[in-house]
Amino acid sequence: MTRIGIRGIWLTTTDSQVLHSQQSIAEAMEFLAETGFNVVFPVVWNRAATLYPSQVMRQTFGVEINPQFVGRDPLAEVVIEARRFGLKVIPWFEYGFASSYNLNGGLLVAKKPEWAASDRNGNLLKKNGFEWLNALNTEVQDFLLNLMLEVLKKYDVDGIQGDDRLPAFPCEGGYDQVTVEYYRQQYGKNPPQNPKDRQWLQWRADILTDFLARLYQELKAVNPNAIVSMAPSIYDWGYKEYLQDSPTWLERGLVDIIHPQIYRRDFKSYKGIVDKLVNEQFTDASLLKLAPGILMQVGSYRISSDELLQAIEYNRTCGIPGEVFFFYEGLRKDNNALGQVLRKGPYAQSASFPTLNDLNQENITIIQNQNSEMRKR
Repeated sequence: MTRIGIRGIWLTTTDSQVLHSQQSIAEAMEFLAETGFNVVFPVVWNRAATLYPSQVMRQTFGVEINPQFVGRDPLAEVVIEARRFGLKVIPWFEYGFASSYNLNGGLLVAKKPEWAASDRNGNLLKKNGFEWLNALNTEVQDFLLNLMLEVLKKYDVDGIQGDDRLPAFPCEGGYDQVTVEYYRQQYGKNPPQNPKDRQWLQWRADILTDFLARLYQELKAVNPNAIVSMAPSIYDWGYKEYLQDSPTWLERGLVDIIHPQIYRRDFKSYKGIVDKLVNEQFTDASLLKLAPGILMQVGSYRISSDELLQAIEYNRTCGIPGEVFFFYEGLRKDNNALGQVLRKGPYAQSASFPTLNDLNQENITIIQNQNSEMRKR
């Protein structure tokens, strides 16, 4: 029986050279295929720029591609090389509705000040260093959706991915004039000054969920087989802080695969969150959609071999057949140490990336049988 599961990795431009040349992309794809991966999530949207020549960006902001990549098309190169080695490609819109990082809004807000998000004091919305566009504004939503549709129409990709910034919006936002007026029309009063007021949280989260529904529908209209992938913050922290109502996304069938960012630095913390996901948020029918995000490397931190193996083994024990790692460079440090751990251990036997049919409920019996076999080992 063919093993099914998501074995993914994020390809970044931060602390990574992998996208800097077609040669390094080709070498990376070969390495990932040999290590047992079956899908890559290359960044295509960050720092107010795309990593492919974008007509949407050129028409809206006058910048066709990240200046670092002028004359190249890193996304096209990833697709070409990934296909050579049988890997799926799901482009990752890393910055989502964030306009900049510690740049006072940067190019996007400078060109479109009416798109800026506001906090309750009327200032540009900023949280953890990121400045934000107004994710509740339909023009801003249209812009992000058009970027995603452009990628899906122009490239031979297998889907698109949002994350902890799409669909997302800091709970401190929504105090711009347009949103306040919209709220007032519905409730006859101004929004609460408490950004975590329960009804105010839910009202804004519902707007984002409705945007995701539209995104899902329009992407599927272009390509019914496209995978809609999301990597949100963990619920319910992600709901209270960034209005990400991920259980409702699952209930409404608005995501095909989901990768909650369980970015913990010890196995006990990781296990606690997996337990909560499996027991409170996922059913047997939806478990195949779950491939947790595991923190492999960030800054000076890198996961140990033992904790990496523990996390994967625990996923399988819980019936979770896959995971996605942040990020590629962590595999390659110390002569590919963690890559070798995967290749000789849990990824020694290859796995097929699930089809949309696999992800549908009628196939759950096959998956349950596969998972029970894993548990016996």
